[in-house]
Amino acid sequence: MPKDTGIGASTKRREDVRFLTGVGNYTDDVNIYGQAYVHFLRSDVAHGRIKNIDTSAASGMPGVVRIFTGADFEGVGGIPCGWQITDRHGNPMQEPAHPVLAQGKVRHVGDPIAAIVAETLEEARDAAEAIELDIEELPAVVDMKAAVADGATKVHDDLENNLCYDWGFVEENREAVDKAIKEAAHVTTLELVNNRLVANPMEPRVAVGDYNRADDMSTLYTTSQNPHVIRLLMGAFVLGIPEHKLRVVAPDVGGGFGTKIFHYAEEAFCTFAARQLKRAVKWTSSRSEAFMSDAHGRDHVTKIELALDKDNNFTAIRTETYANMGAYLSTFAPSVPTWLHGTLMAGNYKTPLIYVNVKAVFTNTVPVDAYRGAGRPEATFQLERVVDKAARELGVDPVALRRQNFITEFPYSTPVAVEYDTGDYDATMDKLQEIADFAGFEARRKESEKRGKLRGLGINCYIEACGIAPSNLVGQLGARAGLYESATVRVNATGGITVMTGSHSHGQGHETSFPQVVAEMLGIDASMVEIVHGDTANTPMGMGTYGSRSIAVGGSAMVRATEKIINKAKKIASHLLEASEADIELKDGQFTVAGTDKSVAWGDVTLAAYVPHNYPLEDIEPGLEETAFYDPANFTYPSGAYACEVEVDPETGKVTVERFAAADDFGNIINPMIVSGQVHGGIAQGVGQALLENCAYDENGQLLSASYMDYAMPRADDVPFYQVDHSCQTPCTHNPLGVKGCGEAGAIGSPPAVINAVIDALHSGGHTHVEHINMPATPARVWAAMQK
Repeated sequence: MPKDTGIGASTKRREDVRFLTGVGNYTDDVNIYGQAYVHFLRSDVAHGRIKNIDTSAASGMPGVVRIFTGADFEGVGGIPCGWQITDRHGNPMQEPAHPVLAQGKVRHVGDPIAAIVAETLEEARDAAEAIELDIEELPAVVDMKAAVADGATKVHDDLENNLCYDWGFVEENREAVDKAIKEAAHVTTLELVNNRLVANPMEPRVAVGDYNRADDMSTLYTTSQNPHVIRLLMGAFVLGIPEHKLRVVAPDVGGGFGTKIFHYAEEAFCTFAARQLKRAVKWTSSRSEAFMSDAHGRDHVTKIELALDKDNNFTAIRTETYANMGAYLSTFAPSVPTWLHGTLMAGNYKTPLIYVNVKAVFTNTVPVDAYRGAGRPEATFQLERVVDKAARELGVDPVALRRQNFITEFPYSTPVAVEYDTGDYDATMDKLQEIADFAGFEARRKESEKRGKLRGLGINCYIEACGIAPSNLVGQLGARAGLYESATVRVNATGGITVMTGSHSHGQGHETSFPQVVAEMLGIDASMVEIVHGDTANTPMGMGTYGSRSIAVGGSAMVRATEKIINKAKKIASHLLEASEADIELKDGQFTVAGTDKSVAWGDVTLAAYVPHNYPLEDIEPGLEETAFYDPANFTYPSGAYACEVEVDPETGKVTVERFAAADDFGNIINPMIVSGQVHGGIAQGVGQALLENCAYDENGQLLSASYMDYAMPRADDVPFYQVDHSCQTPCTHNPLGVKGCGEAGAIGSPPAVINAVIDALHSGGHTHVEHINMPATPARVWAAMQK
């Protein structure tokens, strides 16, 4: 098999041809004849009681088709949450209603109050200014600890308090962990913040609702990572539309990073309004609107304690985290600080006892949900910062301390309920030390000092659980949907192949890497394979793309469907070759009778499938098309080791990332170039979190960072050229490709590496009193820490 087309080839992304030449088809490119435009009037206060909405003047303005308010959605379902958490006392979480348009109260800046549908967007905006609102502003709760204090103002009047759940994991370990920490030879304690982030994909969210009276069919075009899930949630729980009468299409999507997983009110509104008005309705988010309507990420406050024995072996970990849910529960929000976070607190280390407590809190802020990594970056940041601090307190090398405590035998069952099937953490650390040139660091530090700069080296080890699975397990953990994936492989008469997948691409290169898998199995060129995704009308039911599951779960479904294709094709070939099916071999696109020179080409077999003149129909049906659903047996566990070198200007506190190296174990690699690109992007986002990005609210719940003037995004000169390696491969043992997933690794491993490097730099300059700096490590924060 030529390696310029199958598994392992760094094939250039075929989809980039249309993206780079401006002929992509994004949701905002969808324009339906006669469509109207919607503008949402959003709350400018964080918490308030709606006393009156007067739309009379606005309704008569030019171009206005109709103005909707919360009253129009009485009897309509609210936006559902897709995951239920049971707390440590066995009680279900508090789950408030989330109306499509605000009803009774507004609960965060940006909460939609009214939707103005007009002939043009400009007319809709003008009409919005004429709506008269009477809102009684109420005290806002923003700080999580204050929100759960006695007497705190409630975000939702019908709930007991602002505590969504108080989750303990593993609860039966709690007393043993407390005892181990009390009796430990050394305990390192660290309090830290995982800062709130805005995902900021290149393409803002868009929704276009359409309705066809002829067949009572509703169609939603939307910027989604999982159109089938949107159809299920919106149809069954919000609008009451049968799935066979509801089509959801997600065309080209310009980045997601998690924020386009969720079902949003704007999607439900456009679908609802199109049915009401019998015409298409379109909404395109502005960038400033995205800051206050897209789900935010992270926002945890944590205290972590690491206990060690006299020989520096880890004996116990205890954490207490406050996790911000925002004003409402977004689709997967409850799972992020619990099952996607607590189950990773073992990290790469054989710590025998772990207890994780998470208090999820409602506040008057934008809802918080999964953002690239989703729970795993939060766990890794806590763990790798406290390990680094422990090494300093003990006076030992941070690499040696990690190596001493690495898990070395697999499979390994952690005390937080997951089983790592494979890994080699020493190998990735060895590779990291090589590519990062640890040996040359001291010389580089001295050169920096000559220029008046402080240089630091920070390292990090990480492991993540991705390819989220299996359905029966996550069902027990509170998931309200299965987490399988699907594929239909349709072989055409002339040998070309169309693969319809339930996965969705929003920048990962599926149209390139997925064909490589099928081409490898059949021994044909990848150019003969076409990928179809993103349309519920012509793809099998699937759960979409997030959690680095595309190739591990979606790709495995394709493998299973292709195996069925091969089995049937061998039956046809055996008949054509007048040989036993057991003797037929497929290699390089040829079916051969083992031990002979008798063969028939792939194209001849596929033609015979559709022109079945020459095989017995009682044994073989015409056609060559198969579908498979794949429900994984376990998570996959990518891992790695990262190193960052920074320079700190002691006069200003400015941090510059000078070098960055990443050694990852992703199991088998389908397309090395695409994998490297995924790591590059993740590192950039991790560096952004560590040094630049921060979503800030004031005490009144006003969003202070609602534009790029106030929210610092990483730019090209904020990151160096990376040294990236993924040659350390321990294949996954439970999926047919041996793959593990790579999309989130860079964002998981980089923040602690950066902060560890900053602390190391400050210590090299004599600022040994600085034990931690919260992200983002801005010049002001670093300078202030040095002055103390």
